[in-house]
Amino acid sequence: MAPPPPPVVPASPGAHYAQQFLSTVLSQRGPSALPYMEDVKWLIRQHLVALAESFPSLHPKASAFTHNDGRTVNLLQAEGTIPIVYQGAVYNIPAVIWLLEPYPRSPPAVFLTPTRDMVVKPGHPHVDRSGSVLVPYLRSWVFPSSNLVDLVRSLSHLFGLDPPLYTRQNPNNPTTPNPNPNPNPSSSHHPFPSPSPSPSPPSSSSSSLPSRNYSSLSPYSGRFPPSPQAAAARRPTEDAAEVYRRNAINKIVDMVHGDMAGLRRAREAEMEGLFSTQAELRRREEELSRGLWEMLEEKEGLEQLLQLILMNTDVLEGWVRENEGRRRRVGDVDVDDAFEPADVLSRQMLECTAADLAVEDTIYSLDKAVQEGSIPFDMYLKSVRALSRDQFFHRAMLAKVRAAQVQAQVTSMAARVPQYAS
Repeated sequence: MAPPPPPVVPASPGAHYAQQFLSTVLSQRGPSALPYMEDVKWLIRQHLVALAESFPSLHPKASAFTHNDGRTVNLLQAEGTIPIVYQGAVYNIPAVIWLLEPYPRSPPAVFLTPTRDMVVKPGHPHVDRSGSVLVPYLRSWVFPSSNLVDLVRSLSHLFGLDPPLYTRQNPNNPTTPNPNPNPNPSSSHHPFPSPSPSPSPPSSSSSSLPSRNYSSLSPYSGRFPPSPQAAAARRPTEDAAEVYRRNAINKIVDMVHGDMAGLRRAREAEMEGLFSTQAELRRREEELSRGLWEMLEEKEGLEQLLQLILMNTDVLEGWVRENEGRRRRVGDVDVDDAFEPADVLSRQMLECTAADLAVEDTIYSLDKAVQEGSIPFDMYLKSVRALSRDQFFHRAMLAKVRAAQVQAQVTSMAARVPQYAS
């Protein structure tokens, strides 16, 4: 069974300080603003305030963080000690939790910060030699449910099962094993040094060494466990069944976290595919809607054009019926007399247009004749020159008549305006 978590100290003045500090740094704007998204700054503040209330030994601050590529940015961190319970005694693990730029959508970076008298346990399952921490809770980080308080509780539990830091042995002052260990952590006969009034680095010697305060906010105090070799010499061998059971539980927990992370990645990939399909379907829906709207507009235009054609057809059919009897009475009707211009300008327009088209037909016939060799080339040039001059005059007259017609229409419309106004 896992040991009980360390006692939680009530909210201290450090929590109030954390609220004021976070409200100040997260509200900054401009070049001095922290590189976090605006929509999650309130959640970052809540996470750090809750961490300061639950673990007063960890206090927030802003400091420069250097990435692996050499970039240096100003980020938030929670620095201090993490309390653990090991062999019935309370110890403090110095650590720093960095809130990187994508936080809280991505997990934070956790590092141990051992002093000169401490050493990282080689081959630790969750801590490498550089002090970087990677536990199942970080691998299975889920936004927005994951938070710093649960992370530190997980670290406290895992480090209590297998402490990552040990006291560096002093070869000049070896430790004498105690044959009668006392399970009471406050007793002087305990195999580990008794807790001191303030957190200090561990010591492998029974003699006192200069202490170094690590966190003034820590509610716990005590030295770190000695190295595994010295601890094995000073305490009885653990029950093999209990060790096997604890290792099996840790293995199962790691496997479950790994399966959960794999399942999460698979589901995220599936969701990305569904989102892509949804975006493609929406794009096609917009194209179909746009095409349908264009077809409806074209249909309306064709219906209007059909109505216009039907009206013109009715007018022409009525004119044919009216003039059918006249044609029978008069006999053959000349085509030129079938249509009469409405006014003088219309007559000039009709004559100029007919002359222009006649000249165009004549020039076309001359082109065919010169290609076939029916007329000599010099006669062709002389005739085309004369016809072109006539065509120019006809088109100039046509432009003047058209301008006169437009002016007449404007004058007629201007004369009708007072009638509509009255």
